[in-house]
Formats: sequence, C-alpha cells, structure tokens
Amino acid sequence: MSVKKGFLVGILIIAAFLRFYQLGSNPPSLTWDEAAWGYNAYSLGTDGRDEFGRFLPLDYLESFGDFKPPVYAYLDVLPIKFFGLNEFAVRFPSALFGVLTVLLTYFLVKRLFQNSKNKDLYALFSSLFLALSPWHIMLSRAAFEANVATFFIVLGVLLFLIAIQKNKWYLIFSFTSFAISLYTFNTARIVSPLLVFLLVFIFKKDLWDSKKQFIIASLFALVLILPTAKFLLSPQASLRFKEVNIFSDPGVVSLANEEIKNDDNAFWSKIIHNRRFIFTTEYLKHYFDNLTPSFLFIKGDGNPKFSTQDVGLLYLFDLPFLLIGTIFLFKKKEGKWYLLPLWLILGMIPAATARETPHALRIETTIPTFQILSAYGFVLFLNKFSKKKYLIVLALLFLTINLTYFLHGYLAHYAKEFSGEWQYGYRESIDYVEENKANYSQINITQELGRPYIYYLFYSKYDPRKYREMSTVKRDAFGFVTVEGFDKYKFAKDVNVIKSKDALYINIPANVPQNAQIKETFYLLNSNPSLVAYTL
Repeated sequence: MSVKKGFLVGILIIAAFLRFYQLGSNPPSLTWDEAAWGYNAYSLGTDGRDEFGRFLPLDYLESFGDFKPPVYAYLDVLPIKFFGLNEFAVRFPSALFGVLTVLLTYFLVKRLFQNSKNKDLYALFSSLFLALSPWHIMLSRAAFEANVATFFIVLGVLLFLIAIQKNKWYLIFSFTSFAISLYTFNTARIVSPLLVFLLVFIFKKDLWDSKKQFIIASLFALVLILPTAKFLLSPQASLRFKEVNIFSDPGVVSLANEEIKNDDNAFWSKIIHNRRFIFTTEYLKHYFDNLTPSFLFIKGDGNPKFSTQDVGLLYLFDLPFLLIGTIFLFKKKEGKWYLLPLWLILGMIPAATARETPHALRIETTIPTFQILSAYGFVLFLNKFSKKKYLIVLALLFLTINLTYFLHGYLAHYAKEFSGEWQYGYRESIDYVEENKANYSQINITQELGRPYIYYLFYSKYDPRKYREMSTVKRDAFGFVTVEGFDKYKFAKDVNVIKSKDALYINIPANVPQNAQIKETFYLLNSNPSLVAYTL
C-alpha cells in the first residue's frame, strides 16, 4: 500500500470512529423525526407499506403533516432488519453515508485540481478536515436525511467531472445521483437542479460534443423524477415551506402598508416601502446570517441538535486557512476552482428563505466546499513554510486542541446538558408502561413533549398492520396529522381531562395533579424530572 493510500485509509478509520462510536447512546435519545424514520422503515420492511398504509411510496412519507422525501426510510430497512428497531440502526445510514462522503471528497478534489502538482495533498487534507469537522460529525450522528442528500450531491458533482474529463457515459450516473437527492431532502430539491444547470452551463461545449450521452442521461433522470413530479406541484409539497418561509410573514406586508400610510400614500413611499423591496432585504439578511463568524467559528447553530453550542460549524483553526484558501483560490485559479465558490453560493439559496437563520442543517448542501477551501489554504501554508517546521507543528497542535475540546464536550458533557432537547425520557417511560400496561384499561399520554405516538410505536415495536387497523388519525384542513390513539394508548395535550377507569397517566411534572398517586418518575440525564407515571 502506498503512503497516499495509507493516509486515506487512516482518515476513513478516523471518520468512521467519530461517527459510529456510541452512536446508539449519543445523542442520548431519538427525535420524533428519527423515530418516524425508524418506524416507517420497520413498517416498509414488514409489508412494504408506510405507517399509514401507502404501498412502497416514492413521492413522500406522510409524517406529522410534514411530507418527507422517502429515501432515508428505504435505506434504513436493512439496518433495522439486521440490528433491530433501535437507535443505532436508525442512525446507521446517516453515519455510513457521512463516512462515504469523506471518501468521495478525496476523489472530488483530485478531479477539481486534476492538473495541479498539489492535488493529492489538497485531496487528503480536504478529506481529513471533513472527517474531523464538528459540523459534519454532528449531522452524521443522527438520522438527518440532509446528510444522505449531501452524499448524493457530492457524488453527482464527482461523476459529472469524471464524465467531462474521462468518460461521457458517466453523465447517466451523475444525473441519477442528483435525481436520487431529490427523493432524499427538501433543500436538495432546489440545490441539485441549480447545480445541474450550473454544471451544464459551464461545460456546455463539452456536452455539445457528447450530445448522445447528455440526451440519454437527461431522459433517464427525467424518468426517475416522474414518480414525484406530481407531488412536487401539489399543495402538500409546499406545506412545510409555507410554514417556515419569510415570504409568508404577514407582518412585513402590514409594516409596508403602515409606512406608506404614514407618508400620505406618496408615490416615492410606495417605492421605498414596497413589500418586494422589504422581502429582498430580509432575504439577503437571512442569507448572510449563514456566514456570520459566531455561527461558523464560535457557537454554531443555536439548536443543540446541530451544535454543542460552544464550537462553531468549523474550528477556529479553520479560520485563517479558509481566508487564505479563498483568496488564493481566486488568485491562482487552479483547475476547476470556480465550482467551489459557486457551489457554496447556490447551496445557501434555499436556506435563506427560512425564518430561522442561520441553520446548519439547511446549508449542509454546501459541504464539503468549506473544508476544501480550508484544506487548500492549509496546503499553501505547508508549502510556504515547509522549512519552518515549528509553524507547522504549532498549526497542527492548534487543530488538535480544537478537536480535543470539541470531542471532550461532545462525549463527556453533551448528552447530560441537552438530553431534554432530544426528548429523553420517552424510552424509559415506555419501558415502564410496557411492563405494567396489563394492569390498566387505558394509558393516557401527554403530547407536551411532542409526537408521543411515534415513540410508542417505535419502542414497543408495535405491529404496523395492527396499528393501521386500530389507530385514530385526524387530519386538519392544512394537512397536519394527529394520531389521537391506538390500542390502549390515548394521546392528548391535557390528559387529566380524560376520565377513564383504571387508567395510567404519563405527564410532564408541571401538569401532575396534587391528588395523583405517583407510580414512577423518569429523569433527564441532568437529573431533572422529565415525565411522571401516576393514577387518579
């Protein structure tokens, strides 16, 4: 084995360890989306139908009124068959595809800088920086479909470059990969087409010389996306977007009208306070939120599911090399350099429409551009100061300190600090319920922690066929789904109003009545009570 291959294997081993170690226990519990992925995969593996009975759905999985692209559930069928219906199996596809993305990044960078004498170093350090990335590690350790979509986007770009540089028939595989990403994550449904249009435009001369392969690849991709085309044009597909985007905020229109009214409806006021101008300003603000230093290098995403809250998406180590890499990339113009900044710019376009910015998950489609830019700057640093080894040692020491700080925080403190953010307590309470449910005629469970029904299905490994027959499902006019109960289980916001003989109640501590007979209390990892089992 050559030294280069040895380094790459070492990087992949590191990447796998950082993504699979304690995967079933840290994060400390499943989010309701993770539980939904797992149970739908379990259901598909049982009789080929999702939790609501749709046979082999290709367009979407209905989940809490959020119509999810289905690929992650299908990828989870075999892990759940092999490992069982548990946290490790649910997260396995994300961790695996996270490691594979590290590998793809190596080959992608070699294609981007095909004629550069430093291409091997660029490729190795890009893979290393992605393997060690706190951002990518966090998103690879939970069942985030965005992480799988990133794999298919990176693969699509890599295969496109191979088609241009080596074998035009790879266009079919490239377009197939981009098409699969549309079935994986909502953001990819915007970013992938934009990237394809960009690549086609940039390499139009090469594609003109291979019209046959391009036409066949395009037709094949079109056939692949037909099963979801009708859904993408439906009101259900835009439901989630309408819920979270800045353009549906009525406050902006009200403010614009009020300002125009204050100016006595002057024509110039209608221009200055035009809602389209305000929306554009808001969009740009939200766009550049994703590039703030605090988000990128200090604290990361404000949602603890995506960040430990004291380390950014990138390390402080990355900051100087990201700047150096960006500056000299434009200056040196090596290889297909222009694809990196264009990819980064396009990757943040859909994320900026959301009200919540910055958002680590919604801009994951920009991975691995940040890591490649940092690696590019670091290799230039190595070449510049190759004779001043103490500077290189200091830089690597700083990286080691950054990595150690992140891993210590994640492995030693994260689960205890943020178990509540991961709906911890459901599994423990469900284990208790399963052991004692024969003693009660009904189990009444609070919805205060969110979506309890999916946890009861998941942790009790409830037969999907039986669930579909016994469940009480309510859908409102906006498409949101509420499961009110199945079998002995009843779910409600205020369970105390459900008066039933010989019932067991599962509720949050604040809502337990004074006259309740406490049977068991379930605690977060920081020792705060999470749920209480009692009778009335």
